[in-house]
Amino acid sequence: MSLRLGDTVPNFTAETTIGPIDFYEFLGSSWGILFSHPKDFTPVCTTELGSVARLKPEFDKRNVKVIGLSVDALGNHDAWSQDILETQGAALNFPLIADTDRKVSDLYDMIHPNANDTVTVRSVFVIGPDKKLKLSLTYPASTGRNFEEILRVVDSLQLTANHSVATPADWKSGEDVIIVPSVSDEAAKEKFPDGWKTLKPYLRIVAQPGK
Repeated sequence: MSLRLGDTVPNFTAETTIGPIDFYEFLGSSWGILFSHPKDFTPVCTTELGSVARLKPEFDKRNVKVIGLSVDALGNHDAWSQDILETQGAALNFPLIADTDRKVSDLYDMIHPNANDTVTVRSVFVIGPDKKLKLSLTYPASTGRNFEEILRVVDSLQLTANHSVATPADWKSGEDVIIVPSVSDEAAKEKFPDGWKTLKPYLRIVAQPGK
């Protein structure tokens, strides 16, 4: 199944390091990030899971639940978590799915046969509280992901959802944002009473709401 932005993501049940879960129930009314790693006991994945563990308080602040996945068994996950703590200085503090039958991997199209027909690529799915796909990323197995960038994307998505603004290239939290074209000048006056800077009729710059 190929998921596109705006699609409702499929629900599933799975065995994880925190016990069996129903994915929709796990997410509840939160945002979610589902990400896959190719295999347990591999070097790049070890650094990634350590990074996510260190950043989990930041995801929590944003009401985002993170959950990882690989095609390895639960026993491997548990043993590997000790290596993550030892080498990365951060204990695993979010669930990992044991997708040994590849049910979830196939459901979310995480196995790309031309890259490798047995393990998942480095997929990332950002899911809104409405269970719709807001962002997807696919990295090769050899390239570790930048989870600080994924946090930045979450900040942008949440600003759009809550304030009808978009974020420009290379934007960082706290910097100016863009009023989306669907908001008329009249509506913008109500949303942004302190005003904005018009560079072009379609390019209106405003201070980030809430900052």
